[in-house]
Amino acid sequence: MELLVAVDGSEESNRALAYATNIANATDGSITLIHAIEPDIYDIGGEEPLSDSDRRDRLIIDSFDAAEKQGQSILDEATEFAAERGQTVSGELLYGQPAKIITDFAEEGGFDTLYVGHRGRSDRAIEFLGSVARDVVEHATVPVTVVR
Repeated sequence: MELLVAVDGSEESNRALAYATNIANATDGSITLIHAIEPDIYDIGGEEPLSDSDRRDRLIIDSFDAAEKQGQSILDEATEFAAERGQTVSGELLYGQPAKIITDFAEEGGFDTLYVGHRGRSDRAIEFLGSVARDVVEHATVPVTVVR
């Protein structure tokens, strides 16, 4: 079984990866990790300086190089996370609108299933901002498991 897990460094993403490793271990499956870098990156936080604990809650990327470095760090941490659970995984940075990139990669790669994390945002925030997890579910051609 070929499993695809989209990671973004969030707790929800880590839970999705943990769930996928359980499935992969039970089915002798393999996992591929992906992280999408969106060209239009913006600050969703405030004006105050960031602490290390706030860095993942507020998205501040000064340059494309910094976005790639952060994305690679997220993949590296997820790879280590999976290794602790008995899985050797491969990972790839992708570029573009996350939901489209994730669903296209899942289809083109012939994956059996896709796992994504979902942050529990309010209905109003989802209506305004959209939800990557929701868009993935709506457009994926492979089964999707959304983990909160």
